[in-house]
Amino acid sequence: MPRLLLVFCFLSFFASRDLYAGHQTIHVAIDHAPPYSSVSNDGESAGLILDLVRAAAGDKFQVRPVPCPMSRCLRMLEQGDVDVMGGLIKTAQRQNTMIFVEPPYMALSSSYVFYAKKGSNLSVSKFEDLYGKRIAVMRGAAFFERFDEDKKINKVDVTSEQVALELVLKERVDLAIAVEDTAEVAMKVLKQPISQLEKMEFRHTNVIYGYMVFSQHFSQTEAAEYITKTMQALAKNKLLDKLIAPYSLPPIPPELVQ
Repeated sequence: MPRLLLVFCFLSFFASRDLYAGHQTIHVAIDHAPPYSSVSNDGESAGLILDLVRAAAGDKFQVRPVPCPMSRCLRMLEQGDVDVMGGLIKTAQRQNTMIFVEPPYMALSSSYVFYAKKGSNLSVSKFEDLYGKRIAVMRGAAFFERFDEDKKINKVDVTSEQVALELVLKERVDLAIAVEDTAEVAMKVLKQPISQLEKMEFRHTNVIYGYMVFSQHFSQTEAAEYITKTMQALAKNKLLDKLIAPYSLPPIPPELVQ
């Protein structure tokens, strides 16, 4: 190998190492999704994923929230414009563009349900009854595989679960899909008229896991390695359970903690 090329390779290696080692500010994408994350009218962010990253980072790294709608948060994560996002369900497609941190910090035994406006006379007792109905879905969100992959369902993309339910109430769509446990808490927080909505009979029940996720670039840094190891230690020591408890989340199942 020519000496000049050898020198260039060594310089590139050390420059790359210094770049990864120098990642001192962790940018965390925050979408407005009460009760687990919120963005105020003046742009102030709060929520569980921020609590977790700050607990894991300690005083070793700075943590900076980046407010964004969910679809933009996902796009920024895929492009490496933000480092971390929280509460994501693992899918094969997402695993191609982002890195999931084990163990998940959310483990909900809940159902995906469909909300209609009360008095609409709509009936959904089986999956096939979804055909022909306009269903509001949060852009970029993952639900359950059959629903996500069925191209015959008329899905109307919206920026948030709040908007999805508002469109149902305004009769601009027929249904909105949501996780039952979290949607009804969110409606109370947002003071939406839950009494004006009714759940359809059909539901898809499953254990829903929500993960902390890294951008592919950030996952190669010392900061990401540090956060990952600290999160795993918090899970083993049951401290993670204490961090998620204020959000009314159940403890992490022991079989998920390595």
